[in-house]
Amino acid sequence: MFVSATGVAVDEMGYAMSRLDIESELFDGGNAINEAGSSNRSNRSLHKVDDEIAQLTNLRSGPPDQLRRLVPGKQQLPVSPVRMLAGREGNYSGRGRFSSRDRCHMLSRYLPVNGPWLVDQTTSRAYVLNFQPMGSNIRIYDVDRGWKVQKNILAKSLRWTVTDTSLSPDQRHVVYTSMSPIVHIVNVGSATTESLANVTEIHEGLDFVSHDYRGYSFGLFSVKFSTDGRELVAGSSDNSIYVYDLESNKLSLRIVAHTADVNTVTFADESGNLIYSGSDDNLCKVNSRKPEHGTVWDRRCFIAKDKPAGVLMGHLEGITFIDSRGDGRYFISNGKDQTIKLWDIRKMSSNTSCNLGFRNYEWDYRWMDYPPQARDLKHPCDQSVATYKGHSVLRTLIRCYFSPEHSTGQKYIYTGSHDSRVYIYDVVTGAQVAVLKHHTSPVRDCSWHPSYPMLVSSSWDGDMVKWEFPDSTGVNCSDDDRFVFSRIVVDYTDEFE
Repeated sequence: MFVSATGVAVDEMGYAMSRLDIESELFDGGNAINEAGSSNRSNRSLHKVDDEIAQLTNLRSGPPDQLRRLVPGKQQLPVSPVRMLAGREGNYSGRGRFSSRDRCHMLSRYLPVNGPWLVDQTTSRAYVLNFQPMGSNIRIYDVDRGWKVQKNILAKSLRWTVTDTSLSPDQRHVVYTSMSPIVHIVNVGSATTESLANVTEIHEGLDFVSHDYRGYSFGLFSVKFSTDGRELVAGSSDNSIYVYDLESNKLSLRIVAHTADVNTVTFADESGNLIYSGSDDNLCKVNSRKPEHGTVWDRRCFIAKDKPAGVLMGHLEGITFIDSRGDGRYFISNGKDQTIKLWDIRKMSSNTSCNLGFRNYEWDYRWMDYPPQARDLKHPCDQSVATYKGHSVLRTLIRCYFSPEHSTGQKYIYTGSHDSRVYIYDVVTGAQVAVLKHHTSPVRDCSWHPSYPMLVSSSWDGDMVKWEFPDSTGVNCSDDDRFVFSRIVVDYTDEFE
C-alpha cells in the first residue's frame, strides 16, 4: 500500500550495483556497475563511521561468511549473484535457503535508479508520500494491483495544507494533520473509494488541545503511529510534543520540548518508550543557548522529571526530519545546514551548554540560498557519528530515510533535495552511490519499497514517479507518453515552514 498527498533522462546517476553479471570469479572484484547512467562520480569513501555501526551494517548486508572464507583477502568484496545462488543450491549455509543477511547482500546491490515511470501527476505541488503515507487531497494506492487507487481522500478543515500523514500498522486507518490542533482519522479499509470528509465518510477529529492549555491555536508539523497502533505522537508549532491515546480517545501527554517549532517526531523503536524530536530552536538567533538540536525523550522519565533523557548537538541550523533505525540507538536527521547526520543516542548529553558563538551572516532557508561561507563550518561540540553532504535542504522540510531493513539491511540513506534530485548515500562510507534526476522542482519526499528494489519520488512539479533497478522492463516517461490520473488538489505555499 502506498500513500501520497499533494498539496526522463537518467544521466549522472552515479554507480549502481544492478547487473546480474555472469563471471568466472567468486567475487565481483569490487567494481562498480555503471549501466544506470554515464556519470563518472566517484564512490570512494568520504568518511568512516565508528566501528560498531559499520559492523552492524555488515552483519545485516555483508558477504556470507561461508563463501567469503573461500577466497582469503577478498572478504570485503561483494559475492556475485550467480555464486550466491550456486551456494544456496549447494547448501553452503547448511540451511538450504538464504538467510536474511544473504537476502540483503543480494538485494542491496540492486539500487532503484532506472526510470522514472510516471505514476501520477498533479497541477500543484506534491508534498509528502510514503509506501505507507500526504496534501489537501490524499491518495492511497495498491502497488500490487498496478497502482490502483484504493482510497481518494478529500481532506477537511485544513489550515494552509496537509502537513503530514501516517498509516496505521494494520493499514486500516490513516491520519492527517494541518496547521491546526485537530488530527483527522479516516478508515482506509472501507468499501468507499471516494472519501469526502463528512459527506461520504466521517473523518473523525482528534483534539490535541490539553485541558490546561491557554496558548494560541497551534498547528502540527509531524505525526506518527506507534508500532502497536495504539498511540499517536505529534510535533507542533507551539514547541511541544503531544501523545494521543487512541484506545481511550484522549490526549495523554504534552511536553514543552523545544523553544521553537517541532518539525519532526518519531518513536525510536517498538517499545514506544523513546521518542526522537527535531526542532527549529532559535534558528535565526545569534550566540544562542543551543539553537538547533535533536532531542531524545524517555517516556518513563516524564512523570518524574518532565525533561528529556538527553540532547544531541551537531546541526548548525534547524532540523527538518528524523528517521529512526528502529533499534532504539541510531537515527538520522536532515538539517537546514545542508547535511544529514547519523546519531548514536549513547553519545547524548544532559544539557546544551555548548556555545556556537556569533555568525557573520543572516539567512532564511525559505527564500535564500545557503551562505557559501557557512558550508564548511563545523559545530564545536558535534556529537554525531557521521555527516552526509551533497543534497540541498531549502524552501521546505525535506525528508530523509534509512533504506529498508528487509531488502538492504539499512545499508543506505536516501533523501529528497531542493535541487530536484534524489540522493542515495552509503551509510558506512558516506559515498554518494546514486543521484536520481527527473524532476524540475524540489523533491520533498521519497519512499523506498520495503521489499522490492523500487523507489518513488514526489516533487513540487506535480510528478510522482517510480524508479526501479536498471534491468526492469517498462517505458520511461516522456512528454509524449504519460498516463495522468484525474485528481482534485489545492495549491499551497510554505510560509509557515
